[in-house]
Amino acid sequence: MNFNSFQDQDICILQNKPPLLQTKRVPGNKYNSSPGTPRTRLERLLRERELRKNRSAQLNDVEPAFSGSDSCFSDGENWSVLDEEEFIAAARALSDSAERQEGRSKQRLLVVANRLPVSAIRRGDDSWQLEMSVGGLVSALLGVKEFEARWIGWAGVNVPDDIGQKALTTALAEKRCIPVFLDEEIVHQYYNGYCNNILWPLFHYLGLPQEDRLATTRSFQSQFDAYKKANQLFADVVNNIYEEGDVVWCHDYHLMFLPKCLKDYNSNIKVGWFLHTPFPSSEIHRMLPSRSELLRSVLAADLVGFHTYDYARHFVSACTRILGLEGTPEGVEDQGRLTRVAAFPIGIDSDRFIRALELPQVKDHIKELQDRFAGRKVMLGVDRLDMIKGIPQKILAFEKYLEENPNWRDKVVLIQIAVPTRTDVPDYQRLTSQVHEIVGRINGRFGSLTTVPIHHLDRSLEFHALCALYAVTEAWRLIIPCLPGIFSCLDVALVTSLRDGMNLVSYEFVACQDSKKGVLILSEFAGAAQSLGAGAVLVNPWNITEVAASIGYALNMPADEREKRHHHNFMHVTTHTSQEWAATFVSELNDTTVEAQLRTRQVPPLLPIKAAVDSFLQSKNRLLILGFNAALTAPMDSLGRRGGHIREMELKLHPDLEGPLKKLCDDPMTTVVVLSGSDRSALDENFGEYNMWLAAENGMFLRLTAGEWMTTMPENLNMDWVDSVKHVFEYFTERTPRSHFEVRETSIVWNYKYADLEFGRLQARDMLQHLWSGPISNASVDVVQGGRSVEVRAVGVTKGAAIDRILGEIVHNTGMKAPIDYVLCIGHFLQKDEDVYTFFEPELPFESPPVTRLKVADHFRTSVPQLPTGGSESKVHFKKQRSLSSIERKVTNYLAGGIWRPTKHDRMIVNEGSSVLDLKGDNYFSCAVSRKRSHARYLLGSSSDVVLLLKELAECLLTR
Repeated sequence: MNFNSFQDQDICILQNKPPLLQTKRVPGNKYNSSPGTPRTRLERLLRERELRKNRSAQLNDVEPAFSGSDSCFSDGENWSVLDEEEFIAAARALSDSAERQEGRSKQRLLVVANRLPVSAIRRGDDSWQLEMSVGGLVSALLGVKEFEARWIGWAGVNVPDDIGQKALTTALAEKRCIPVFLDEEIVHQYYNGYCNNILWPLFHYLGLPQEDRLATTRSFQSQFDAYKKANQLFADVVNNIYEEGDVVWCHDYHLMFLPKCLKDYNSNIKVGWFLHTPFPSSEIHRMLPSRSELLRSVLAADLVGFHTYDYARHFVSACTRILGLEGTPEGVEDQGRLTRVAAFPIGIDSDRFIRALELPQVKDHIKELQDRFAGRKVMLGVDRLDMIKGIPQKILAFEKYLEENPNWRDKVVLIQIAVPTRTDVPDYQRLTSQVHEIVGRINGRFGSLTTVPIHHLDRSLEFHALCALYAVTEAWRLIIPCLPGIFSCLDVALVTSLRDGMNLVSYEFVACQDSKKGVLILSEFAGAAQSLGAGAVLVNPWNITEVAASIGYALNMPADEREKRHHHNFMHVTTHTSQEWAATFVSELNDTTVEAQLRTRQVPPLLPIKAAVDSFLQSKNRLLILGFNAALTAPMDSLGRRGGHIREMELKLHPDLEGPLKKLCDDPMTTVVVLSGSDRSALDENFGEYNMWLAAENGMFLRLTAGEWMTTMPENLNMDWVDSVKHVFEYFTERTPRSHFEVRETSIVWNYKYADLEFGRLQARDMLQHLWSGPISNASVDVVQGGRSVEVRAVGVTKGAAIDRILGEIVHNTGMKAPIDYVLCIGHFLQKDEDVYTFFEPELPFESPPVTRLKVADHFRTSVPQLPTGGSESKVHFKKQRSLSSIERKVTNYLAGGIWRPTKHDRMIVNEGSSVLDLKGDNYFSCAVSRKRSHARYLLGSSSDVVLLLKELAECLLTR
């Protein structure tokens, strides 16, 4: 099953759109395990959702402990979508395990957040009082009964002594919590400094601190060092309690470095990371001095989650623009490793809110409020007193509405609850003074002796125990009492956040309005606007006039429209609960890690260097075929920059390779070939002093460094299309800053590696449309798309197609008598040029048709020109050295339905019968550099690994 076939569905999931559910079956096929077997990720998610609902219906109403019940975790979490046979095997294994469900333990879920869901108060040297906090994340995990949850985090207090730490650890263990102990200095630098003074403002588009810029710049590094140290302390605690099979779920911007710390310790840990705030656009995020390090740390996770598609898109864009990585519909790909990125909008425990409305105490409070505000429309705002909540803008909009509608001045009241936060910070103190000034002015202007238009509560209210059931918000939000009573008599809720990750107050309002059908005015900059936008009245909180008009529209909204709007939002709030959010994320994380394991099986292993060196020593006639770009060149960063400037575009040999390469080239038993797509001048400049073969422009030009260049191009190669394609490339180079193109003798290449990647890809797409509709519509050419390039080349110009002609000339020139018994082929080749890897395979795979060999055979039927070399003796041509007729006959029979397996004789042979290539399976080493999806047998991480390999080969020659 093709992994790419699920991209469209993944896009729908990422965009929070309901994709079409496709259930394709093959009737009568033995792979039809059961009618209910999910065949796609979407089917599996829907199936698990139904299973969760069924399980929930069977459970009693008693609230479980934090860890949930003892039921088994979901039996569908390991469905695969990559390979059909492996998928079926997994399905059967899961089916068998489901029968043993009752005797199976649950999967552990390690939730790692900055703060534990408890408040700890020290009562003595070895005595602690603990109180459970209530928040959106805690509520979400209470409903996930498929997993055994453990919570890891900071207790919020400094415990410097061992006695206190042991006592607190023991007390927290009863709550299934594990503490992370941070000293005051780390808390100051990490939490108050880097998290709240740098990351939080930046993620909410407030920018970096501007006061005393030099001092701030110096403090960035010390705060970031403390941030990394704190994350490592969290990782140490996780590693101490981790057991194989556990799922680790990291939360929020406080722990962006944690996924990397965990993966460095154990690459097999299942790690998910979720951000509860907005993620800014790449232009904002790139202001951060540690931008690249944080992004790469997050990418170490298997699954990265956000509240909305916009945040996920911003994250992928930042990875693309800042790190130069490949953004896909599924996430971010780095050298074949995929980090899945998706949107998972959080919800609330709507049932708890709805049940709270039925309590007698709450009903009494509702009646009290109704009596108090009889005859007046009630509007409500519930916010932390924070810069991003837009409280001044909200109050000013209400003032404007009263100005423009004097008849409403005694008929409407705004209740604004502003919970104080960070009261010791000057910016928050100034905000408090500003809000008080505005409220006082408006009440003095429009109020009377008996009524005021704004009831502003700048404090936390005394809690009623029963009201506490209703105050379920995110972990960082303070509990607001009596909200059930207030919400239930509301006409309008006003949420005007300037920037908010989600804002669950809007969800709470909707959950409690099923009887009255109140109207929700919601900022378009709140994450909740993505989910509740259809039923809410969306506003730009910066536009005071628009907000004031929306207040009037909401107060005068017809009953039928209120009903429709509320019904839409109520269905969403009661369906997309916090429990469903948590269960879906963990299920996706399990699914993602299984897919990653299956992809890993298809990725070639790392080159066994010792085996390659040992085989090299034991062989008698060695052939080394080396690519140039990204294989023998010095590595550069992903954006090709150093000191803010673009590096020179000319390719340069890695300086550490000069000595080892010379030793290998001077060895009489070793033939070295540099096979590159570059032109002849680039190879001459870098390799002219070595005793080797140079094959330029994908092998179309060849020379021994002691001789002259010769052409291996077929005689009928048509290059009439070059001028027209060149004009197109010139046009797109002019309109794409920092792009360039290169005209070669057999191809023309446009490269946008140094340009903005997203813009470059758009331009490349537009270029292809121009090319296919005009200059190359009837030309005999191939269009080869690289990661950041577009190349137009003549048909048949590939490295694999040229290698036989290159070997033929090498054999003829050197008078080779002994067969080649060792081949090492290394390169960072385009996919179209990877046929050079399969060309040297001693045996063809039994399970698939030999497509690559068939193309080679087709090539041998064409006329190959005589190579322009001196001498009149007969030449050895590879079209005469292979028993092609027998291969082609067997391939034809195979494709017609027969059974064909290659034999020893289906290899290259010379006229006298001795093999030019006498390769055994363990004497051929093909290596792809910096590329994980490849036809090569092995992988090398970078050109630095190539340097190490060639050094070892050169050193073993000296010790021979």
